[in-house]
Amino acid sequence: MAASQQIHYKQNRLKQLRAFCHAARTGSVSAAAEKIFLSQPTVSLQIQALERELDTVLFERRGPKIRLTPEGELLYELAQPLVEGMDKLHETFSVQCGRIDQGTLDIAAGESTILYILPEPVRRFVDQYPGIELRLHNVTGRDGLAMLRADEVDLAVGSLMEVPDDVTYRPVVTYGPVLITPQDHPLANKRDVTLAEIAEYGLILPPRHLSTWRMVDLVFRQHNLSYKVTLEAGGWEVIKKYVELGLGISIVTDVCLTGKEALGRVPLEQYFPRRSYGIVLRRGKFLSAQTKKFQEILDQVYPEAAAHVARQQRSGDVDWEDGLLG
Repeated sequence: MAASQQIHYKQNRLKQLRAFCHAARTGSVSAAAEKIFLSQPTVSLQIQALERELDTVLFERRGPKIRLTPEGELLYELAQPLVEGMDKLHETFSVQCGRIDQGTLDIAAGESTILYILPEPVRRFVDQYPGIELRLHNVTGRDGLAMLRADEVDLAVGSLMEVPDDVTYRPVVTYGPVLITPQDHPLANKRDVTLAEIAEYGLILPPRHLSTWRMVDLVFRQHNLSYKVTLEAGGWEVIKKYVELGLGISIVTDVCLTGKEALGRVPLEQYFPRRSYGIVLRRGKFLSAQTKKFQEILDQVYPEAAAHVARQQRSGDVDWEDGLLG
């Protein structure tokens, strides 16, 4: 084969593999076409050419949706790191040369993570790498994982209790559960508060589809206690404000407490698990230089807590929170 033909062949192969990987990740030829700025027929033709060359069927086609065959799953496992490596080649080369002067970093996180966990890491990253465009996506729960799986973000920062097979989770920092009350509340100055005492008062909780509500419900049911929710409110800043106003009491994670609030606070670690926050990545994803640098900065900001969580994880004593939370 002539040199020019070999180059053309390799270029076509990369295009085919890129189209294939995007289609596999999104489960849709049309969605893949949007991602790589090609027409849907072009992506279909590239995948069909790849199937002919490999003499196999890569997708099961069911209407607009497609699903990988066993052969397709094998090829995806082999091809995805190659495609991502080629797409990130310039950035990787730059960092190996000792510079990160361009590119983007997309991070998915809940509102509370953005407010309480990320400010200092973000400040340091922006100061050190002004040429990198940093984008924070304020999402919660399944939306954050969906963006991660679709490669719409480089990483997520949040809490996980159950880690899906297709992602990795590395704890970075941990915080404890706390009862917060108005300052003049009967429970505000008590050293030890029982669940039965808490159950006598109305609770202010986040929306019930988030895991804080589910955790509270689980713990009360385990102790055969009923409870009442007087107000459902999104975001810990909102919850703290309404507790200060005397509209109820709440159970929060002390990451959101600055010490400046007009609140009574009682630790509840005897009843509720601690919550860890950490880095969530799609398993097998090629990590860009800026992603690695941001992880390093997170570890610099939270060195003691990260080591503590790692020790707990090794001993099997870590309680995970469910879902990417605020």
